[in-house]
Amino acid sequence: MRDFETLVAEAGEADVNGWGFAWLDGRATEERPPWGYAKLLAGRLAAVRSALDLDTGGGEVLSAATQFPELMAATEGWPPNAQRARGLLGPRGVDILETTAGSGLPFPDSSFELVTARHPVRPDWKEIHRVLIPGGCYFAQHVGPASAFELIEHFLGPLPEQRKGRDPQAEAAAAEASGLTITDLRTARCRMEFFDVGAVVWILRKCVWWVPDFSAERYLGRLRELDEQMRSGRPFVAHSTRHLIEARKERKQPAHAAMP
Repeated sequence: MRDFETLVAEAGEADVNGWGFAWLDGRATEERPPWGYAKLLAGRLAAVRSALDLDTGGGEVLSAATQFPELMAATEGWPPNAQRARGLLGPRGVDILETTAGSGLPFPDSSFELVTARHPVRPDWKEIHRVLIPGGCYFAQHVGPASAFELIEHFLGPLPEQRKGRDPQAEAAAAEASGLTITDLRTARCRMEFFDVGAVVWILRKCVWWVPDFSAERYLGRLRELDEQMRSGRPFVAHSTRHLIEARKERKQPAHAAMP
């Protein structure tokens, strides 16, 4: 293993744009949820005529689908990611729109049969309900509660209140409060292992909301602790949490004529 300074410097200069994680190959691992979101997503996209992917990142997950519906759009809030998604998905006819938090979705009511998301920042259930056609479906994989908190709390200390966020039951209740009907909800806890300190620096630069004030200089002591552990042959272990959620917008029931 290379020395501490080299690993940290290399990770500090590496590209963290987009939503790919190939840079971690051989340096970190993460179990995948058992349901296989990308394969399920591809099947659903092939079965509809219109779809919207929320918070698409650089388009990496969406691009794995071999067939898109006639109308395929995606949103992304970070301009560098949106630009990358345009380069990856634009040639396949996907319309990429940049959005800002709290601004709503830039589409008319009842625009899409399917709305999807893999790890959305914060699902706006009212907007999702609004842009779905009656009978349309929301299908997504969300980050669950206390995901990767072993690593986060190594730097920030105990975060008992933050551990309660992203609860799948609370999200399901919020979806139903918006008018959607939950048809599937599954959860998974997946093992993560980090084998060198560069992998930690890189992931914290990419997932900036994990440790918002992170820099290698600020947390040098904590990074050295991890480096010593991993050099002794013990990877740093954390756990990601995920939930698969599917919800449907009910079709309007026909009005019945009044009895005479």
